[in-house]
Amino acid sequence: MKAFLSILTLTLLLMMPVGLWGTERQAFSSDMQKTMAQVAKWQINNFTYQEKGNLHDYGIDAWTNAVLYVGMLKWAQMADSSYTYFDWLMKIGEENKWSVPANFADYPKYQYYHADELAIGQFYLGMYDHYKKENMIHAVQERLDWIMAHPADTCMTHSNKQCWTWCDALFMAPPVYAHLAKITGDSRYLEFMHDNFLRTYRYLYDSSNCLFFRDDSYFNKLEANGQKVFWGRGNGWVLAGIANILDLLPGDSGLKPFYEQLFVELAIRLSGLQDKDGFWHASLLDPDSYPSPETSSTALITYGLAYGLNHHLLDASYLPVVQKAWKALVSIVDEDGKVGWVQPIGADPKKVTREMTAVYGVGAFLMAGTEIMKLSE
Repeated sequence: MKAFLSILTLTLLLMMPVGLWGTERQAFSSDMQKTMAQVAKWQINNFTYQEKGNLHDYGIDAWTNAVLYVGMLKWAQMADSSYTYFDWLMKIGEENKWSVPANFADYPKYQYYHADELAIGQFYLGMYDHYKKENMIHAVQERLDWIMAHPADTCMTHSNKQCWTWCDALFMAPPVYAHLAKITGDSRYLEFMHDNFLRTYRYLYDSSNCLFFRDDSYFNKLEANGQKVFWGRGNGWVLAGIANILDLLPGDSGLKPFYEQLFVELAIRLSGLQDKDGFWHASLLDPDSYPSPETSSTALITYGLAYGLNHHLLDASYLPVVQKAWKALVSIVDEDGKVGWVQPIGADPKKVTREMTAVYGVGAFLMAGTEIMKLSE
């Protein structure tokens, strides 16, 4: 009932003339603040990371945690008690010495290029925007400069991680290049980003379905119902990644039309694949084989669609899709703030259960919530 009232309030709020807002907007904002604070508090209280072993997925600066930090940073910028979250994020950055994974002495060469290892840069550069401390961007700039100075193996076979051969990479790395270009004014970062994005787009985008394959190992695979395999979270990564790129491009950038057109194409297609309850599933074209809701794909897609509404890339007809999605997302938050139904680390559709959670799912939830809050502002 609480979730329904929140969505109803948002619906009425956005239909009202500006002069009639006020109390309704305050009620909706207050309710969302409570939900977001509850989710953020639970995750902070239950946050852990590994100091040895599989640091790629579970280290303090792993891509998984980087997505959480990005979402937490967006929330910190809107929360009433913002200092609580900024203090926590600052502690994370300082503990990790604002470094980028894959230390040259300890990792194989291909890891230097790995898009996942750059995801932490989104967090660092966002913190730099807030604090303007040069040490927050040194390691990121050093890594990007090294990559650009050492041409990578551009073979698009999925086993090659020197370039962006899997669609998740379009969330992890491109916004880092775009953000550093914005900070430094150096267009070389944007040129490199765009060249590599285009390579991935041309290889993995299925224009007949307007969806991205996860990587080339899925080109000839089919779901149980005979449909192609298009992973929910994978396409959520792409939509959210494009939103983050667009948010960082200069207003007069000649690159914007390409990213705007691709964003709209993908948003239209994904909107049509939402289920009656507001969720997206692990498999986009065979939800019957994966009937459980899937939070990370739902949150990432919701974030992208809300961004599209806020930046006038999508018209008001998409508002009900976002409303239904937020209602769905609120429904999977336990009373203590735990976000459930998050598919574990993987590369393709898998079964999901309510008790499954993951930091990147929480980060995506916070990203979606903060973007929706802007709709009422």
